[in-house]
Amino acid sequence: MHYPIFHSIVNTIDTNLEQKGISAKNFKTWENNKINATGLELEINLKKLSSFMRSLSINFDWDSFREAALCKRLAGMESHPLLKDNRFKKTTLIPSIDIEMTWFFDEDICQPVQPEKNGNYRLENASLWMESISKNVNQLLAKDDIITRWHVEIEGDQNGKYLSAINLISYFQYQLNKPESLNDVNKFVNSALQELLLKANRVINISDKILHKAVAA
Repeated sequence: MHYPIFHSIVNTIDTNLEQKGISAKNFKTWENNKINATGLELEINLKKLSSFMRSLSINFDWDSFREAALCKRLAGMESHPLLKDNRFKKTTLIPSIDIEMTWFFDEDICQPVQPEKNGNYRLENASLWMESISKNVNQLLAKDDIITRWHVEIEGDQNGKYLSAINLISYFQYQLNKPESLNDVNKFVNSALQELLLKANRVINISDKILHKAVAA
């Protein structure tokens, strides 16, 4: 498939991160022609920014129908290759880009072993600070009308049950119904990325503040 608009978005994101001095430990695009989809996966190391998180991943999802719907709205895109295909030429959906942000917590640092305690104290403590983080993050993102959830995995050892994976995931969607040119799209992407990184940093600060108290207790 041909995705010149999405490739421009990817280049804009890459340039934006470079200008901010953010080095992504992983930055790769993918494409699946069976489902007419493409996307970008990037991961940022957080070890220098957070005491309790390993990394932040941001995944951007796109497809041929969104590409075609958007190119019909943009000046100078009349020769876009997808418009030669009737499947995409007739699409009437409002173009949008789906974004998934995931904060990966360091399970060992978040759940220190305390030899003087017995039972599943690590699991019980984690449920308390996770609930507190959820409450604060939901307040932070209340105006975004998005879904935020935890993904966890539970295991056990000689010290009881604990969480072997702790990931906080938020799903965002940005509509692209206002841009009138590819330059407008890239300006919008720059603004959206700035907003996402700011919110990501606030989530990191909220989590670190809550965990510092929880681990020290």
